[in-house]
Amino acid sequence: MSRTGNTSHGQENAGSATDDFKGKASEVGKNLRDMTGHIGEVAREQYEGLRDRASDYYEQGREKAKEWQDSVEHYIYDKPMQSLLIAAGVGVLLGLWLRRR
Repeated sequence: MSRTGNTSHGQENAGSATDDFKGKASEVGKNLRDMTGHIGEVAREQYEGLRDRASDYYEQGREKAKEWQDSVEHYIYDKPMQSLLIAAGVGVLLGLWLRRR
């Protein structure tokens, strides 16, 4: 009888260990899902921050380009002869530089 008692007691311990293992595995799985969700949320926030900053830089660049364009147009309008001579000089320099290549 002692042999049968030991076998059922051993099976109970094995069943308890299996249940403990399943519980721990379930807990680890839940923790991984929670961490994955948190990592995804942080990544999403970082992406949105980068996107917003890039958009801000783009708008600043556009404004600077518009200001530069306006100043060049005003300069050309105010000093047409100097503008023409500057453009001709730049053209000659570019022509010489390209000819050397």
